Amino acid sequence: MSEDEEEGEEVKEEENESESLMPVIQQCPECHSTRLMRDYECAEIVCMDCGYVIAAKLADRGPEWRAFDDEQRAKRTRVGAPVTFSIHDKGLSTMIDWHDRDVFGKKLSPGQKAQVYRLRKWQRRIRVSDATERNLAYALSEISKVANALNLPKNILETASLIYRKAVKERLIRGRSIQGVTAAAIYLACRQCGLPRTLEEVAYASGISKKEIGRSYRFLIKELDYFIPPLKPTHYISKFSNQLTMQGKVEEIAHKILNAAKELKLTSGRGPTGIAAAASYIASVLTGERKTQREIAEIAQVTEVTIRNRYKELAERLLFIISV
Repeated sequence: MSEDEEEGEEVKEEENESESLMPVIQQCPECHSTRLMRDYECAEIVCMDCGYVIAAKLADRGPEWRAFDDEQRAKRTRVGAPVTFSIHDKGLSTMIDWHDRDVFGKKLSPGQKAQVYRLRKWQRRIRVSDATERNLAYALSEISKVANALNLPKNILETASLIYRKAVKERLIRGRSIQGVTAAAIYLACRQCGLPRTLEEVAYASGISKKEIGRSYRFLIKELDYFIPPLKPTHYISKFSNQLTMQGKVEEIAHKILNAAKELKLTSGRGPTGIAAAASYIASVLTGERKTQREIAEIAQVTEVTIRNRYKELAERLLFIISV
């Protein structure tokens, strides 16, 4: 039998399977004819003699994909939770729960309970087999803990987990603390994805010194050959506006101030947090939603003197008239 004939037979089998999922209709209720036609474009069953629509809006409960051999069928089948890099086995393992009930919901006998207990114990031991698996399991749990403390989105968590996996694969963890490398991986993921998080915030959430995180961060960039673009002041505007609960108009004006300052080259050689905080302060004053320099300095983690200096530079060069 040729390959085309085999593919045709498999397609027919899939069509028969999908047809078996539809309602079983033997004859037309109007003219009692058995000459029925299935209209797959309109999802209807129509009588070929009188044209009566017997069933409409049929839903095919089969898969949306087609497979012509066992290999394609195995690849395209989707079951279970999605694969994630934030778990050391990528979420592919199964766990024996503690309900002590069988598939029918009946309680297990004492002998079966002891057997399931031993299975559960060995399954837990085998799941983390060697030192590398234990290291990875502990490190990824630390990454999840710090990411939750910083309220980071899932893509940052996945990126940080992938960075740590690359470091383990390149054997860069030896001689360094797991907490320091995990915190550096989170900071590197934030920089890579353009999410404004400072070293101080990561250090506070992880309980590691800023110096150690910076050292591990520079080591990862050098060894893994990452290119991290510098953070721009515009990245911090939305963060400051949300934390200060200011209106969207304030954020819009702050962006315009920063764009004008960039054209005049006032942002070069200046810290992004300081100039973003000064732009937010100017925008809050212009819109009447006044925030003090101390409030913005606490959010931006810069000094009030820095905000005052940047504010004076922007006000002089951009010709703002601000009543303080």
